[in-house]
Amino acid sequence: MSVEFRQPEGLHGQSPGPGGPSRATDTDPPSLPAPWSLPRWRAYVAAAVLCYINLLNYMNWFIIAGVLLDVQKFFHISDSNAGLLQTVFISFLLLSAPVFGYLGDRHSRKATLSFGILLWSGAGLSSSFISPRYSWLFFLSRGLVGTGTASYSTIAPTVLGDLFVRDQRTRVLAIFYIFIPVGSGLGYVLGSAVAELTGNWRWALRIMPCLEAVALILLIMLVPDPPRGAAEKQGVATTGDPRSSWCEDVRYLWRNWSFVWSTLGVTAMAFVTGALGFWAPKFLFEARVVHGLLLPCFREPCNSQDSLIFGALTVVTGIIGVILGAETSRRYKKVNPQAEPLICAASLLAAAPCLYLALILAPTTLLASYVFLALGELLLSCNWAVVADILLSVVVPRCRGTAEALQITVGHILGDAGSPYLMGLPSAELPVLRLRHCLGWWLLPTDCAVPRERPGPSPEVWHRQDCRSWGVNIKSKPT
Repeated sequence: MSVEFRQPEGLHGQSPGPGGPSRATDTDPPSLPAPWSLPRWRAYVAAAVLCYINLLNYMNWFIIAGVLLDVQKFFHISDSNAGLLQTVFISFLLLSAPVFGYLGDRHSRKATLSFGILLWSGAGLSSSFISPRYSWLFFLSRGLVGTGTASYSTIAPTVLGDLFVRDQRTRVLAIFYIFIPVGSGLGYVLGSAVAELTGNWRWALRIMPCLEAVALILLIMLVPDPPRGAAEKQGVATTGDPRSSWCEDVRYLWRNWSFVWSTLGVTAMAFVTGALGFWAPKFLFEARVVHGLLLPCFREPCNSQDSLIFGALTVVTGIIGVILGAETSRRYKKVNPQAEPLICAASLLAAAPCLYLALILAPTTLLASYVFLALGELLLSCNWAVVADILLSVVVPRCRGTAEALQITVGHILGDAGSPYLMGLPSAELPVLRLRHCLGWWLLPTDCAVPRERPGPSPEVWHRQDCRSWGVNIKSKPT
């Protein structure tokens, strides 16, 4: 790979004649700036730092989901209100993404990224000291974390797009987007592991700022801010007016159908991954309660084994899925120029039945549920690097920050901003998630049991009958 970006001779004016360089005339095209170059090792080091920060970015995103039961007990919030935690986070993110996209296209990207890291680490640390009486402050702090996250999710891919090109860019983006599932999984693992070790879930939020301080130092020292479009050797960077207004950029993107349709696909994927990532650990915990493997949790700290399992699944399937999707795209598009959208569509269609089977099989067999959940996550992960490569390929460099911001905004407004909350609302009514109503029978031997007034068979018998009608077969009491 060469990261010394030289512009073709024909772009610098007329060729020199026998008597020396020819003098530019009034009709000559304006000369372009001197070519920008960067040593190969610097480009790789910068990419490694950006990948590390992306890891922390998504660990912050999902660290609360890893200790969700503890958070609910601490702040005394219901499922629907717990879903609002993610909704507030995403809402702040999508509102601030266009602002950071505008700044990223017109001002120093390194300064904007540094501000975002400071904001999300400070908000995360302060949220660990909030009293249970001020739960609204905890919701607000998660929103501020989302605002800081928006700066990175919007700008970092455009920096990579200006450091690498073609196959190198596809490979680097694959590595960069591997850290979405890896960071998400490690967020579950860190949250649940720290809660188990310390007995206090809030220590997970106090560890993250230390890692983020290291990230900020590395960003300032090792990551350059390349000229927009520096990697495009054929002068793509000068396409259009570099000083176009934000409205003109939006109009250009609105007419770019490849960008529009890929954004709608990302939105559908975000809806699924948002709900799945937030609720899966708790769903698996309640499924194990129904199978008699665990007792219900009434006070913190709750059993965190399911968060660890789901986090490990997310890491492994994410790494395999991102590499599989990126490498398949890189090879197949040499044969079919439409390879990238076809790969995205096929993987999303295949993921749907896998996730459905994971849900409906949970009350019957946990092993099959885990297998189909892993397959669904793997197929979803095939899309991350591919959709990013689509955006960088179909959008001119001067608009890429705005394009990333708009894609994030639309994807979150119609996707994962509302899906955790929407899934939390009917959780007491859906057969697969209606597990808590089956817990009355399990609680009969405990001091917490409150038998319901109901004539007929004994409470133990009718609880078994109700749970069977919801697809749950309780065989024996937990010991």
